[in-house]
Amino acid sequence: MKIGNIDLGPRPVMLAPMEDVTDHSFRLICKELGADMVYTEFVSADALIRNISATTRKLHIDSRERPTAIQIYGRETDPMVEAARIVEEAGPDLLDINFGCPVKKVAGKGAGAGMLRDIPKMLEITKAVVKAVKIPVTVKTRLGWDHDSRIIVDLAEQLQDCGIQALTVHGRTRSQMYTGQADWEMIARVKDNPRLTIPLIGNGDITTPQRAIEAFDRYGVDGVMIGRASIGAPWIFNDVSRELKGLPPQPLSNTAKFRLLRRQITESIANIDEHRGILHIRRHLAASPLFKGIPNFRETRIAMLRADTWPELDAILNHIETDILSTND
Repeated sequence: MKIGNIDLGPRPVMLAPMEDVTDHSFRLICKELGADMVYTEFVSADALIRNISATTRKLHIDSRERPTAIQIYGRETDPMVEAARIVEEAGPDLLDINFGCPVKKVAGKGAGAGMLRDIPKMLEITKAVVKAVKIPVTVKTRLGWDHDSRIIVDLAEQLQDCGIQALTVHGRTRSQMYTGQADWEMIARVKDNPRLTIPLIGNGDITTPQRAIEAFDRYGVDGVMIGRASIGAPWIFNDVSRELKGLPPQPLSNTAKFRLLRRQITESIANIDEHRGILHIRRHLAASPLFKGIPNFRETRIAMLRADTWPELDAILNHIETDILSTND
């Protein structure tokens, strides 16, 4: 699969853009474990233009994580064009436009998935951004605003006509948020359109190697994107990548998984500071399957998520690893 001149090879698997998740440390870890391409946290066009430090920090790309896409969102054409030019100067491999974020603070203001209620504006922004930059432009969106307006088959063709070079479709409507099951049959209908010639990346509920295989074999997508299943579990890329390449399974040990979580924490602290770095990583700790199903774990879990210094958190992780979980590797 190719996006412009970027050759991702057959059946690529990608890390989805996720706010407060896909910082450059996490992207690099996922890349090392098998992700073929990674996406930044989404970047507000308005905040980027205002040079907000928390936003401009998201533009940092480590050369080892490439190919990397920077994703932007906004609701007006001129700010999106200006932001796209700023992003291009940061040197990503491609620029992605977010027309899929369903959260109220984004979609409720007309950006992200909110654009699914104003298709002419969506297409206007897309055309203008494509024209403004020289790097490949792609789009990530959803099936439609709600069940009665699942317009993605026609919309995909319209976005292609605007000049984008790949499309990612999350198999839910905005109204669904992240509930229910992703509708991969609708994604397949997009792929089946003979007029669609750009690569199609499927997103939604890719939680196991088997689901990734199904996405390619049954639904015909050109690439798959993993989002929530990677939070606190970047090793999913190891499992999925090996399966897609026909390699025998080689799951990471608990020791290796704890090592990765500690690396995320220490790098988060180094990139921000101890207090905010630990706050930033709590979402990964809360979601990690490493801690699922442990009997009588409630008090330890609370302590882990309330720890506010690295020595305190490290001691709790050591206790979980050596005293609670079996780590006979």
